[in-house]
Amino acid sequence: MTAFLVLFFGEMQRMQKYHILTASILVSFFWIGMLHLVEVPDITAFFMILVFFDIVSMAIVMIGVTIFFEKQEGVLKSIFVSPINRLEFISSKTIANLISNIITIAIVYLYARIVQDININLAGLFFAIILIGTFHSLVGFLIVYRSNDFTEMLIGMMKYFIVFMLPVAFEEFGLITAELYSNLLFLLPTKSSSILITATAGGLATGEVVLATIYLLAGSLVLAYFVNKGFRKFVIRESGV
Repeated sequence: MTAFLVLFFGEMQRMQKYHILTASILVSFFWIGMLHLVEVPDITAFFMILVFFDIVSMAIVMIGVTIFFEKQEGVLKSIFVSPINRLEFISSKTIANLISNIITIAIVYLYARIVQDININLAGLFFAIILIGTFHSLVGFLIVYRSNDFTEMLIGMMKYFIVFMLPVAFEEFGLITAELYSNLLFLLPTKSSSILITATAGGLATGEVVLATIYLLAGSLVLAYFVNKGFRKFVIRESGV
């Protein structure tokens, strides 16, 4: 536990050093600007769309950016001579990433709550952020593992967004309404993510929410296995050991 706490606080310091926390706050102001432009009595639906895009995209991007900076500073090389294990390193980075997600969403929610009208279950929203953020942070690790440089990492992220995010976004905006299309979306983790976020405003069947939760929990366990398994090989490759 002591090693984990050291890693966690070190991760938070690096996020501040790399201005990642500052970037999270700037992103929240960008979302606030978008909410301000929406002229509707209740912005709950639009808020949920912003939350969906923020958690899924930023969880992946932040993992990639922090590891890229650590690679530049030679942090990865020190892992071989440090008394830490892979799970502690991966867990500390994932939890720090979740805090960044929570900060962004909390700022946007406070604005929506104070200035406009919004109806969200905060406990449900917090649960959704944790589960979705964890899943997509692990996705971020796997994308980084398969990338040889920063450009390749960005391309990998864009591929994920196009294949997994856009189809769900098309349905959310009502651009595609075919029943077969909607049913096929349940195969995507981003659909389960969307369900959990939408459920925070109520109106969804309990069974649908439970299945989405099981999907992301099971998926996170599978991803964690592969992230842990591929970690040593990645560090060896990047550190040149």
